[in-house]
Amino acid sequence: MLAALPATMHAAERGGTAHLSSKSFAPAPNGAQGLCSRYAWACARGHSAALNPGEVRLAEQINRRINASVRPIEDIKQYQREEFWTLPTARGGDCEDIALLKKAELIRQGLPPSRLLLATVLDRKRNNHAVLVLRTDKGDFVLDNLTDRMLHWSRTGYSFLKVQDPRAPHRWTAVLAGGIFKG
Repeated sequence: MLAALPATMHAAERGGTAHLSSKSFAPAPNGAQGLCSRYAWACARGHSAALNPGEVRLAEQINRRINASVRPIEDIKQYQREEFWTLPTARGGDCEDIALLKKAELIRQGLPPSRLLLATVLDRKRNNHAVLVLRTDKGDFVLDNLTDRMLHWSRTGYSFLKVQDPRAPHRWTAVLAGGIFKG
C-alpha cells in the first residue's frame, strides 16, 4: 500500500491537499461528548513517528477485518438515542463505533495515536457519517466501514466536516473540504 500512496498524490496536484487542513476549532460532534473521559486512548497524543509499509498494511487488514466482523446497528435501536459514540457491542455498532474500534485496535498494535484521527463527513448521499483517518507522510487515508479499500481523503467523494486535532485530540477542528465544499 505505501508504495501505491504516491499515485494518490495527484489529488494534491489537482487542487486538493495531501492532508486535511483545519479551518478553526469546532465543538465535538453530537454523541462524542465524554468520549475522552470514557476512552483516554481515543484522545491520546503519543508520538507521531513516520509509518512504515507494514503499519499501513496492518491498517488495511484491520479495516477489512473489523468491517467484516461488526454488524451494523444504529444507535437509536441499540441505545434509544440518536447519537452515542462508543465501542461496538455484541449486537454491533454504527459508523462511529466501528471507527473507534479501528482506532483502538491500531493503537493496541503500536500505531501512534496522533496518526489516527476520528472524522465526521457527509457521505456521497449527504448522510452524516464517521470515519477514521490514517495520517501518513504521503497524505490522509480513510478507514471506512462502507468500503474495505483505504482511499486518500480526496478520493472518497465525502464532504469532510470535522476532524480531531492531531496536536490535541480532545479538541475538534472544522475542515470543510471535499465533496460539496469543492469549487
